[in-house]
Amino acid sequence: MRIKRFFFLLMAAFLLFPMQARAEQVNLYAAGSLRAALGDVSTAFEAATGNTVVTEFGPSGLLRERIEKGEAAHVFASANMGHPQTLVGQGQKGPVVLFTRNNLCALAQPELSVSTATLLDVMLDPDVRVGTSTPKADPSGDYAFELFGKAEQIKPGSTAVLSTKALQLTGGPDSPKAPKGRNQYAWVMDEQKADVFLTYCTNAVLAKKELSGLQIVSIAPELSVGADYGLLVLDNASMEAWRLAMFILSPEGQKILGDYGFVVGGLPAKP
Repeated sequence: MRIKRFFFLLMAAFLLFPMQARAEQVNLYAAGSLRAALGDVSTAFEAATGNTVVTEFGPSGLLRERIEKGEAAHVFASANMGHPQTLVGQGQKGPVVLFTRNNLCALAQPELSVSTATLLDVMLDPDVRVGTSTPKADPSGDYAFELFGKAEQIKPGSTAVLSTKALQLTGGPDSPKAPKGRNQYAWVMDEQKADVFLTYCTNAVLAKKELSGLQIVSIAPELSVGADYGLLVLDNASMEAWRLAMFILSPEGQKILGDYGFVVGGLPAKP
């Protein structure tokens, strides 16, 4: 229903706004996990339309706070539905549209003996350092703590142990940033800040490209956590911002997201 409403609003916007005679700048605020994929989508959109896309990537919660403080975002692509829905609750007209999905994986150091079947036991080991992103600031951290909640059903007491020992290494306002040109998660693991790091599978793939020895561990179905990504065009944005949102939802935009490992197309139900 939300997607149908989005397309209705988009078509209404096309009827109400004239075709632009000159290129415009569109400000895209997007989750850090979308940096590579939406960077390519933006480049393709620029080539197709002549517009310029200025991107700001970062933890979705921190981007939402910047928008709340008045920064001139036109399109907001969040790693969850909650942050853009919060903006709608504060008066933005919306709608918030689910435009892609992601899943959580574990990055592990090369020497660590771990598999999908043993991941929970390994994370519960007192000698194993478990890294996450920062909850509330970055949805990746919220999803990791959701996984800790699921672990309680498998091993009672797991939630308290994992929530207490988790090292919130990325995504917060004061989290150390990787040097320019380095993947954030490859850098965290290269600096030996964690033995296991829970992050999006798409992030894990990019980290392994930089640091080939890293292990990517799939998460068992009973612990699996899926991430819903929400798209919002902000009030008073130009027609070109709506065109960018439409381009992200188009077959070309969805193919680029899919090429980076995001779940697209029919958007099957999350596990």
